[in-house]
Amino acid sequence: MKKKRITAALLALGLSAVTICSQLPVFAAEETAQATDTAVQPQTADPSVVTTNGIDGWPQASDISSTAAIVMETSTNTVLYSKNADQALYPASAVKVMTCLVALENSSLDDQVTMTAAGVSGVTDGGANISSQLDEVFTMEQCLYAIMVASANDIALQVAEHVGGSVDAFVQTMNTRAQELGCTNTVFTNPTGLPDENQHITAHDMALIMEAAMANETFRTIAATTSYTLPATNVSGGERVLTNSFTMINNASDGYYEPCIGGKEGYTEASGSTLVCEAAKNNMKLVCVVLNGASGVTDDEAVALLNYGFDNFSPLTIADTDFNRLSGGTVIAPNGATEDNLTTEDTSSDGQITRQYYFGGTPVGTAILEDTEQQSNDAAVTGQKNMEAAQNYSASHTTTPYYIIGAIGAAFLLFFLFLLVKVIRS
Repeated sequence: MKKKRITAALLALGLSAVTICSQLPVFAAEETAQATDTAVQPQTADPSVVTTNGIDGWPQASDISSTAAIVMETSTNTVLYSKNADQALYPASAVKVMTCLVALENSSLDDQVTMTAAGVSGVTDGGANISSQLDEVFTMEQCLYAIMVASANDIALQVAEHVGGSVDAFVQTMNTRAQELGCTNTVFTNPTGLPDENQHITAHDMALIMEAAMANETFRTIAATTSYTLPATNVSGGERVLTNSFTMINNASDGYYEPCIGGKEGYTEASGSTLVCEAAKNNMKLVCVVLNGASGVTDDEAVALLNYGFDNFSPLTIADTDFNRLSGGTVIAPNGATEDNLTTEDTSSDGQITRQYYFGGTPVGTAILEDTEQQSNDAAVTGQKNMEAAQNYSASHTTTPYYIIGAIGAAFLLFFLFLLVKVIRS
């Protein structure tokens, strides 16, 4: 009997061991699968680095290696991605976007631009140039293509002198225009982007400048050009073929990005690689700026950031329940968001209300409404003033002249009737 109990106990122990052992591979497989899943999960950036990741309900984005970057939607100026967007950095050739914008706004495309010593000095300053010569003449249109396509420093300097009267005066116009566009931490010291310790810009300011430039139809055309031929001039012996090194608009390049509609890239040792561009897709236009990156990396990072914007956000049109809406009413919000996810803030001024829409506390769009309450109040005040004016007029004028006029009119009427009766009787 004792042997049977021992045998039964040993059998039970063996079965338990087999059962446990048979489960071990499953546990190990599950742990491996979990480890693999964890490894492939995208790593989102710390909100202290990519500040937009700290917005409640905002799609989470990954970090990039470049020091600063921004993605901004152009119709509402909604910032979709922000990393050190307000940090002052060297701009390199991104400066030339502002150079072209100021030139377009203050000259004609058929202006004749003659090369002087100021412009020709750009041939030997160590930067890109088209080997212009003293007294060589270009049209302003040709100059702008040379600046954006070939990043020509010599032409940028000459355009500055031609438009501003001097390079320094032109640079001052650049700074004034930057302030008008809302830039808060931008200082230009030259129109080329060559290193200067006093020249700096932020990613956010550069986005505002690019947005304004791309609103100009001529600039859009030039900024999307991959190759341009300068015809022979009064000095050159033949034509010059200019080639754009900006990969995102070149369909023969590995860095080609089909939605990109224009941009500029630059590099100096002080600035690192800088890039600014605009892309259009999914009923949105996004400006992307990347500053202080590694050479050959900023275009890939710009593509990744633009894809993040296009894949995670979309326009949301607010229902037109305000019969007095004058403009606006479309916001840029995360996919799937509704009006219930938005808050508003109204500011009244000059008979209009500016309604700011927020998602998670961040601005995502505006609308302009007619301030009917203010207009009603104004109408009431105007009516009261008119009533008082009429009462004052009545109080200050006697009714006697009206009686005299009425009596004269009655006399004429009676005389007319008398004549009429007399004619009938005759």
